[in-house]
Amino acid sequence: MAAKRVLVTGAGGFIGHHLVSYLTRQGYWVRGADQKRPEYGDTAAQEFLVADLRDPAACTAAAEGIEDVYHLAADMGGIGYITAQRATIARNNTLMNIGMLEAAQAAGVHRFLFSSSACVYPHHLQTDADVSPLREDDAWPAQPEEGYGLEKLFMEKLCEYYASDLDLATRVVRFHNVYGPLGTYDGGREKAPAAISRKIALIEDGGEIEVWGDGEQTRSFMHVDDCVEGICRIMESGYGKPLNLGTDEMVTVNELVDIVAAAAGKRVRKRHDRTKPQGVRGRNSDNTRLREILGWEPRIMLREGIVPTYRWIAAQVTPQPAERVAEPQLSPMAV
Repeated sequence: MAAKRVLVTGAGGFIGHHLVSYLTRQGYWVRGADQKRPEYGDTAAQEFLVADLRDPAACTAAAEGIEDVYHLAADMGGIGYITAQRATIARNNTLMNIGMLEAAQAAGVHRFLFSSSACVYPHHLQTDADVSPLREDDAWPAQPEEGYGLEKLFMEKLCEYYASDLDLATRVVRFHNVYGPLGTYDGGREKAPAAISRKIALIEDGGEIEVWGDGEQTRSFMHVDDCVEGICRIMESGYGKPLNLGTDEMVTVNELVDIVAAAAGKRVRKRHDRTKPQGVRGRNSDNTRLREILGWEPRIMLREGIVPTYRWIAAQVTPQPAERVAEPQLSPMAV
């Protein structure tokens, strides 16, 4: 039988690049689409479209002849970026989301998976560092992160409407802080694990790094290998409502710094800057429904997953020799 033909949008980005590799290893024929090719290594996709998915014509071309769509394309970044670029993010992502959903429906795509975010959850549930894990039903009544979170929540409803009104099978995945090798680590769009890894890689043993806020804000972090496996399990699950995809291993940012420092084998002094964006005070994933639906949940602990992540980032910023190196692997392999 011919291989199933699937589309990964955002295939030039961090999670999309890993997802393409995972799907091709599983025997799928993969078309990638993004405004750029992957920055770190070549794509494993059989076909790659360099295209601006804000253009409906580009969405139509990307969806042609495709059975399943994994829609990961998004204008996004760390807390500094998403709080400073609300209009740009909301405009760009809304155009891409509506364009791809409409193109998938018109092309007769079988299933459409949308990558949402924990930023959809209400602020008033995330004001304490010792936060209660967030359940999928907590998203309503709504008070999401302005800009990025709001457009994600709107797209979740569009997926619901296309499923109920137009019979398009949709999946919605709410990511909780994905990290790992081959991801952005500088330039303002990087997430906390990558930013902290870069800062620690660039100092000597005993040096000082800047930490945004007081460092007592809490988060959970999911390794990208768990993320891509979870995406594929959710696509195959038959479950059409939103699902959290993250770990429930909650740590403070100060603890995250200590974990990265241990991976680096360095002693680190923290200088806290309370004027910088911090996001919500606490956020953690409730995985009860994920376990019920899949019989599975992310299993790579932060202390394990940060080691290859730190080593890869350190090699990019202090290369020996002066070349970017290939992705290190977890041992044993998580997927």
